[in-house]
Amino acid sequence: MAVQGHRRKGAVVAGALAGSLALGLLAVCGCAGRGPGGGPAGDAAHGRGSSQVRQVREAAGPAADPARALAAVRHAPTALARAGGARVRTSMETVSGGTRLTIRGRGVYDFARPVGRLTVMLPEGAAGRAGHRPITEVFVPGALYMKNRGAGVPAGKWVRLDTGALADGDLLTSGATDPLAAAELLGGAREVAYAGEERIDGARVAHYWGTVDLSRAAQAAPERDRAALAAAAKGFSSGTVGFDAYLDEQGRPRVLRYRFGMAEAAAAGGAGRRPAMTAAAPAAMAPSGASAAASVAPAAEEVAAARPSGLPSPMTVVSTVELSSFGLRPDIALPAPAEIYAGTVASPQK
Repeated sequence: MAVQGHRRKGAVVAGALAGSLALGLLAVCGCAGRGPGGGPAGDAAHGRGSSQVRQVREAAGPAADPARALAAVRHAPTALARAGGARVRTSMETVSGGTRLTIRGRGVYDFARPVGRLTVMLPEGAAGRAGHRPITEVFVPGALYMKNRGAGVPAGKWVRLDTGALADGDLLTSGATDPLAAAELLGGAREVAYAGEERIDGARVAHYWGTVDLSRAAQAAPERDRAALAAAAKGFSSGTVGFDAYLDEQGRPRVLRYRFGMAEAAAAGGAGRRPAMTAAAPAAMAPSGASAAASVAPAAEEVAAARPSGLPSPMTVVSTVELSSFGLRPDIALPAPAEIYAGTVASPQK
């Protein structure tokens, strides 16, 4: 996706699987990415994320009215629902001890229904092991269906996760943030700055960045989606996350990027400790160029195997959702009851 900048001045089966995925994520350690202006994204963990937002707001001049910027960002979920369907691309990337792994997804989403389907590709392992075959994921309010997940699930069978029971509300667990959840997070936006005008595939977009309060996002979301966002608000200790949002002239999000700063990662076997999510500085990079960290259990295992033993270090998780071809009417079917696996799921950590 080509981007040109024109800056203006101024957890049953679901529970077992969810637990193993969350443990796999927390086993990863990562290097801090670079934030806006070349500064380390980890600066926000020391209280400097909000000051960066204020600096950008001041530099943008009178064209960036804070109230208008906040209103535009919070309106994005409504604009997306009115758009109907869209094509989706997702990416998550993990950087740890010099090892970089990227998980990518492609699919379609009907935001009016709402239901979405992604094919998620796990990378070839850092240790040379062949990558996991593609995982098919279907998103519906309150649930995530996964096929070809592995971990003891028979080939061709689906598992169903209750997203409200996941410690992160499925913002990271599956390797692709639910695109609807990515939009609804903006309902909890607080400090928002207009960062300039850009173009994505020829379309003019307004770039905003700031922080999201996860508890507020859960309260602002439709009732059907509140459980998962409320779980995320409880699962991350600081309850805030940095974002970049690129909105087109209809107010629809073209690119959403979230940076989850984890100040404390649990060591393998340290289940029960919650990740300390900080308001990391927004990613501020071109939508097609992912740059910092994230993973699900299979990729997390590769990173853990590739790094030296010892205590895990802080990590930054970047999740990107790109939307295009608005107006689609995708035909997405839910798995039949007979296709859903009801047996025991092995932990990928064992």
